[in-house]
Amino acid sequence: MVAAWRGRQVGLLACAAMFALSACSARQEPQPLGGQTIGLYSSLPIYWPEAGDVGDLLSADAPVHWARAELEANGTVKPIDALDSDDGKLPLDHDALLVLAQPYPLSPSENVALDDWVRAGGRVLLFADPMSTFHSTFALCDRRRPQDVALLSPILTRWGLDLQIDEDQPAGEREGEAFGIALPVNLPGSFAARESMRPCKVEAPGLGAVCEVGKGRVVAIADAALFDAEGEAGPRIAALRGLLAHTARPD
Repeated sequence: MVAAWRGRQVGLLACAAMFALSACSARQEPQPLGGQTIGLYSSLPIYWPEAGDVGDLLSADAPVHWARAELEANGTVKPIDALDSDDGKLPLDHDALLVLAQPYPLSPSENVALDDWVRAGGRVLLFADPMSTFHSTFALCDRRRPQDVALLSPILTRWGLDLQIDEDQPAGEREGEAFGIALPVNLPGSFAARESMRPCKVEAPGLGAVCEVGKGRVVAIADAALFDAEGEAGPRIAALRGLLAHTARPD
């Protein structure tokens, strides 16, 4: 398990980048979201590939993650290095969509900025994995390694959710389902709604939850195996497309 350190690989990669410019597994057929802005904050190598140095990052041979391609097909993707800017606000308009995919632990000011943004009408698609199975080329405790454990208790508690995991479950990718959408999972967690707060609806057996927070909406998945690069891309693309559409519309 990785300690709760504050990784900033995304910021390093952003600075470097400035110098260089199938299967119908989903139960529904959502339409693309169109030309909206999609903010992306993630410890996973979705927007940029894993890279040991700037030369590896800028290599023309570096493959484009299928999820980045799908997000770009649905809008203008804006990679985000921090959820709070100098003015203390989240750097996205309220009509944008924010994808949080196994994010780094949030600072107190980031928790406040995120909560304020959602309550003012922002929409979030959150992937919070309590035991990530993402294969990384970097060793444990390397700052460049994706977050192994989602450490998001403050904001989840604020929204009325607890993230749990059955440590006795068998490992291995299998098909899960949330909101009628089939998606791959591996050692997934489960959400539970806090008794004292009821803004969230948790789908049995807890893989997915929807929270109506103020004027905003949070769709949460208790796993991030969807973003594994291995395996057939078609079902993963269909699942992400379905989740994006589910986040965009009210129940």
